[in-house]
Amino acid sequence: MYVIGFLEGTGAHGYFLATGGLSAYDYAPIPVQLFFHALLLLDPLAALVIIRARPGGPLFAALVMLADVVGNWSIAWSAVMTHPLAFLRPVGLLPITLFGVFVLLTALPLRRALTSGGEVDTRVSPPAEAG
Repeated sequence: MYVIGFLEGTGAHGYFLATGGLSAYDYAPIPVQLFFHALLLLDPLAALVIIRARPGGPLFAALVMLADVVGNWSIAWSAVMTHPLAFLRPVGLLPITLFGVFVLLTALPLRRALTSGGEVDTRVSPPAEAG
């Protein structure tokens, strides 16, 4: 799921850059614009570290998504407060938020799994003695 989400983000930011150029995010403050452009590199990097099963990958992915969600919500907050139902659609703020929450909730368990080498204890415990 991580890889699919980050590669979709890469495609979206590539599309916005190709169609809107450097002013693709001119509706946002300059720091947010720069971050959204940086996501063209950060999103595929997050996907790569997850594919390579690096223990730091989930934390990196969580930081990227936290910043992405905060940037998007900071821009959309007043519009969401004015017309909240307009944001219940399968593109834009809703999927970014849902993916961000997914990454944030799963980053630490995934990191633990990668740190332990993904080894599963296959030993069978003896049954408890009755009596």
